[in-house]
Amino acid sequence: MQKKLHIKIGDTVKVLSGESRGKEGTVLTIDRKKERATVSGVNIVKRHTKPSASEPNGGIVDKEGGIHISNLMVVVKGQASRVGRKTDSKGKTVRYSKKSGEEIKS
Repeated sequence: MQKKLHIKIGDTVKVLSGESRGKEGTVLTIDRKKERATVSGVNIVKRHTKPSASEPNGGIVDKEGGIHISNLMVVVKGQASRVGRKTDSKGKTVRYSKKSGEEIKS
């Protein structure tokens, strides 16, 4: 059974704690087992790569590392907000911003 999370791929999120605190970016990937997400431009780490066909020189590459989902908050119209779930008029469950009450489109 998959775990329900408050973020989805493509959401704009703000980092609440850690070295990248206060930065915003979009969610690229989510690991549901480890409850971690990769956010563009946040938690940049250096990886040493061996030469390969795609990277003939190898060397040190900067890339985004994972960050725990509890340290992320969804940004809706420029404001970080908690996320709730409710059913709409058609009976479908939708996410909404608890700060503004608006539905989150994703």
